[in-house]
Amino acid sequence: MTVPDRLKIFGKEIIDDGSIEQIKNCIGEEDLAVLTADAHYGYGHPIGGAVAYKKHISLSGVGFDIACGNKAVRTGIKASEIDTPKVMGDIFQRISFGAGRRNREPVDHPVLEKMGKADWQPQRTLLDLAVAQLGTVGSGNHFVDLFVDDEGDLWIGVHFGSRGFGYKTTTGFISLAQGKSFFDRGK
Repeated sequence: MTVPDRLKIFGKEIIDDGSIEQIKNCIGEEDLAVLTADAHYGYGHPIGGAVAYKKHISLSGVGFDIACGNKAVRTGIKASEIDTPKVMGDIFQRISFGAGRRNREPVDHPVLEKMGKADWQPQRTLLDLAVAQLGTVGSGNHFVDLFVDDEGDLWIGVHFGSRGFGYKTTTGFISLAQGKSFFDRGK
């Protein structure tokens, strides 16, 4: 089979060439891949792509975000009842976007206490990073936004992930898989 036989691309005309080349580099002779119309370039694998490997498992198939996901919540408020630009401004001021943390609100979650007491030293080492990033949004394709449905109800949507914490965790496990220490950051 040739690469085109093992790769299905949906929306090729709107996907950048770099993402197409990246997915081609991810597949071997016995693997199958797909690339969706919303694909974009990733660390080693395009986001919006999937590969079915015959002989191995990829630790970083769609990036290094752990538990990356989306959530939308209906607020019970009609969108017409709010000043959308003001609310979006308040969201932007209250929640930290991009690198670092602008807000200095205390961060507290039961998982942080578990990390601090973990038996496994690398997990404890990442505690400060987890505290610094919990509750922030980051950049790239992560967002907080307001939406309105057909009935006029206001929804809040968020796309979230683990950010630098996920990157360090994933590269640590890649290092372990290569016979190195967690902190060698193998690739």
